[in-house]
Amino acid sequence: MVAKTRISLLDWFSAFKIKTQERFDVFTPAALLVLGVTGVMFIYSAQLERHGTAWKAQCIFWVLGIAVYVVVSLIDYRIWLSYVHWIYIAALVPLVLVLVPGIGDSQFGAQRWINFGFFKFQPSETAKIAVLLMSAGILARSKIGNVFDSLGVLGKLALAAGVPIFLIFLQPDIKSAIVLPPVIFAMLYVSRLSLRFFAVVLGAFVLLVGVVAWDTACYVNFMQENGYSYQNSEQRDLYNKRSPLPFRGYQRNRILAFAAPNIIDQAGTGDSYNLNQSLISIGTGGLTGKGWRQGTQAKLGYLPTAVSHNDFIVSVIAEETGFLGSLTVISLFGLILFNSIRIAGLARDRFGTLIAIGVTMFFTVHVFVNIAMSIGLVPITGIPLPFISYGGSFLLCCCLLQGLVQSVYRFRRDFS
Repeated sequence: MVAKTRISLLDWFSAFKIKTQERFDVFTPAALLVLGVTGVMFIYSAQLERHGTAWKAQCIFWVLGIAVYVVVSLIDYRIWLSYVHWIYIAALVPLVLVLVPGIGDSQFGAQRWINFGFFKFQPSETAKIAVLLMSAGILARSKIGNVFDSLGVLGKLALAAGVPIFLIFLQPDIKSAIVLPPVIFAMLYVSRLSLRFFAVVLGAFVLLVGVVAWDTACYVNFMQENGYSYQNSEQRDLYNKRSPLPFRGYQRNRILAFAAPNIIDQAGTGDSYNLNQSLISIGTGGLTGKGWRQGTQAKLGYLPTAVSHNDFIVSVIAEETGFLGSLTVISLFGLILFNSIRIAGLARDRFGTLIAIGVTMFFTVHVFVNIAMSIGLVPITGIPLPFISYGGSFLLCCCLLQGLVQSVYRFRRDFS
């Protein structure tokens, strides 16, 4: 049971509590700082030859991120339970606005950003936070039993997550959309929903994979029958009118580059190029690496400049620090994830547990998918590596989420 769900505006002043029954948990902040310094260092290294300034912007975002982390951790997390609906609505507004021509900034065939001139805001990042809090609020207030008894709750969750996922698909931004379902399923699991539900979901997932595989095979047949080039955007997008799936040609190419690179890119210079160069970067790093700023893949432009400092930053780290450096980064993420699970277990109410578990799954998906796509275990999706990849909106989102977990730890015994 949540001890206190209605908090007036006057209580906001008392929500900032520097001294509580428990002080700050130091493990996660220490790991975050090390990861942050690592990210800035290797963003700088990846852009060294081109005199890029992304590392300077990342430093500014880190200063803002630290401020966000501290402020959120000082606020009693239970106060958000009274305002989750307003937070959710506020997050939906920019998701709609980014789709409006003239407001949304279109790049690389996607309309995902709102350009404020000095800063590009990505609404999908705040939507992730809103969906997590909304889902945690619904589950914290609801009684969960078997699937039949929980149909109302599942319907609310489906609606709460489905609307923003649909809007994110329209951008299109599949990488952001695929993060949300695992987060919700993780929170449902700790809510002790019947395992039959997860069996059905697993079956639906297998069916979905089958549908995607069928669609991809039809795409290959369409391209080959018409003699079209996989590298011609206009020709490959002609298949979109035949397919019921909301995919673009370049997204199908990414699936093929993972599943059948010999079909789509026999020379290895097309859609599988980034992965090939990433594997070379990681493989040439050896045990201890070539040394900071001594990597050649990004420096010479083999690892493309558009991805070396964000989506494939782990490849730069692996080349310059080797297996030991990569293992250190993975270990730091492991520390953060296990510590978040520990805090979820220490939480004294469902809302706190659900927040910590949701945040843990959020970072688990990002870390696993980013590293896995860099070594060819999953298709390339463009999911960034938390706290290391370049990106202001994403970094601020990550700092806010970790601030929520810190708040769960600090206020776990402050119940009135």
